[in-house]
Amino acid sequence: MASLSLVAGCASNTGIIPIGTDTFMVSRQAATGFSGSGSLKAEAFQEANAYCAARGKSLQVVSTQEAQPPFVFGNYPKAEVQFMCLNAGDAELARPKLKPKADVTVEVKKAE
Repeated sequence: MASLSLVAGCASNTGIIPIGTDTFMVSRQAATGFSGSGSLKAEAFQEANAYCAARGKSLQVVSTQEAQPPFVFGNYPKAEVQFMCLNAGDAELARPKLKPKADVTVEVKKAE
């Protein structure tokens, strides 16, 4: 039981994970619900930027996501950044195309 609580209380960092051509994801999660997601997001951005810079490329953010309160029962502050590492001059570097996630789901049923 004690070892289970130790594992559950650890902060987590995914590291850089490829999710497509030149596209990656990194996420950070706090160990408790008592810290904000702002610093987690900043750390994820720093890791993403360093990853691209080490490859001589520029960071282009595709999307970001944060866990929503209440921060209880394992739903701790979390920040995820999806990004691309692109060559200088790539047209995709013009501006980020961040869009908010939909907070409503619409189900369409076929008429019988």
